[in-house]
Amino acid sequence: MSSTYGQGYLDANPTETTFGGRRGMGPIPRTATVEDVARVTAQVRAAIEQVIEGKRSAIEIALVVLLAEGHLLLEDKPGVGKTMLARAIGRSISASVRRLQFTPDLMPSDITGVSVYNQERREFEFKPGGIFANIVVGDEINRASPKTQSALLEAMAERQVSVDGTTYGLELPFMVVATQNPIEMEGTYPLPEAQRDRFMCRIEMGYPARSAELDMLEHHGARNPLDSLQPVTDADTIMTLIEAVKEVYVAPPIREYLVDLITSTRENKQLRLGASPRASLQLLRASRAYAAMQGRDYVNPDDVAFLAGPVLAHRVLPVMTSTNPNDVTEIIDSCVRSVPVPDRK
Repeated sequence: MSSTYGQGYLDANPTETTFGGRRGMGPIPRTATVEDVARVTAQVRAAIEQVIEGKRSAIEIALVVLLAEGHLLLEDKPGVGKTMLARAIGRSISASVRRLQFTPDLMPSDITGVSVYNQERREFEFKPGGIFANIVVGDEINRASPKTQSALLEAMAERQVSVDGTTYGLELPFMVVATQNPIEMEGTYPLPEAQRDRFMCRIEMGYPARSAELDMLEHHGARNPLDSLQPVTDADTIMTLIEAVKEVYVAPPIREYLVDLITSTRENKQLRLGASPRASLQLLRASRAYAAMQGRDYVNPDDVAFLAGPVLAHRVLPVMTSTNPNDVTEIIDSCVRSVPVPDRK
């Protein structure tokens, strides 16, 4: 299999070892291929779909963010499964999950941790905060003060926290999944642009389809669906897949197409703030992850176009501040349509 956009496969046979390292799933290989990425993420997606009914697109984008070492912003109405999605990801990959309920009185030290004096040892001991986990669920992040929100910046950007002059590394893989309710604005602190720019993707869960909601009532009405969810892989394996994603090839025409798309947001008269250079990097990394999830070792224009909305819509500012988020997505879609697709020849 080959493509103009890719360097071609090396005719390597898919590995016969079941990928994973827990519950008898076989040893963890030192390296992984895009076939491994596609196979394992399909297993993880199937496991999550036992909990989240009828939301394959949202699940796939969440896994793209995980493999691209990014962070996810879930912005939607209450009760549509935002927190459940984050917890299901953690359970399916046997990773540690911690939930931070953001409230106005939440302190930065509740997130990062604090040094406490030990009377017996006569020295200070560090007590880790809620940020020390593989997947951190920041529930209703816009209800915390800007000072508390800013405590996440270093962790999200550098995967470490600094407390009292000492730097502590975070567990890997590490992903922040923040939720917020865009309907209720009373008692909230809108996320500043610097904070929103740290999130690789923003998605909406939306209401389930009628058939999916009926299935949910039948299967989940009497018990918590997370109780029966079993891990299909582990955190060490996910780290191996992340390294494989970094090797996905991006041809020069695809990079030019991506930059032209970013530039179009900066020149669009409906936007007063276009996408930043950080957005270019995030879109590139997300496209690599999505391509690997499809079993390809190269990125094509469709990968970039598919992820443009989730990666860019929350980073740009429309001319009219009252513009609906869906309208911003439509502006991004118009930018995608305006940029010529690279010639496959």
